Amino acid sequence: MNEPQTDGTTRRNIRPGLAVVIVQKHHQRTGEMTQGIVQEILTSAPVHPRGIKVRLTSGEVGRVQHIQG
Repeated sequence: MNEPQTDGTTRRNIRPGLAVVIVQKHHQRTGEMTQGIVQEILTSAPVHPRGIKVRLTSGEVGRVQHIQG
């Protein structure tokens, strides 16, 4: 069974105010992740295989890897 609470590839699982872990473009090779709160969803597609792109309240932009509880 799919775990929608942790799926960062489906847009409908992500909303502003949600705590997430993202990987920024310049950290894709190292895999360094950043935690934050979603301010805005930037991906318009309903599904993206590498993660939905979001802007955090801190201004950082990246693709959602995990949604935190």
